[in-house]
Amino acid sequence: MLFFFTDYILLRWTKMLNIIYGECKAENYIFDPDTFFDHVYEDEWITDDLSVQMIKDIDRSEVIGPRSINSPFLGSIAVEKLSGGVKTLILMSHDSEHIFNASACGDNCAKWILHIAKDKDITIRLGYLMDFGDGDFEIKIINTGKIVHNIDELDDEVIGKGLLKG
Repeated sequence: MLFFFTDYILLRWTKMLNIIYGECKAENYIFDPDTFFDHVYEDEWITDDLSVQMIKDIDRSEVIGPRSINSPFLGSIAVEKLSGGVKTLILMSHDSEHIFNASACGDNCAKWILHIAKDKDITIRLGYLMDFGDGDFEIKIINTGKIVHNIDELDDEVIGKGLLKG
């Protein structure tokens, strides 16, 4: 009985990234986070410290204000013109009710996904094998229930179980 109690405590208090590989049929799944973001984001999401850092890193752009971004490529742009990857990251950090299609994110978003998951449980869907880097991490693969701790374990589980087929 203590074993189950210990597992419950660990699951209850440990924040984790949960990934669904392949198809996701959950009612709270957002297939197109780019468009969803445009309709639900709040001004304060754009100006919080984490969002400012992610926008600078992913889009190489500077937040001027809640509705204005300075892009080195496009000049002054509206928030709706941010990349789909950074929009998905901002949603992950501010919306705990949905599962987001992180296939909109490139590998450059992986470190930010892991960073967000240190502070809160998040569940994402991926249609490809994202490169989470060479460091240690904890990711639960929802399809199999397995928790993996590095990129080799992740690759073995996803490829070995054929989670991305068809």
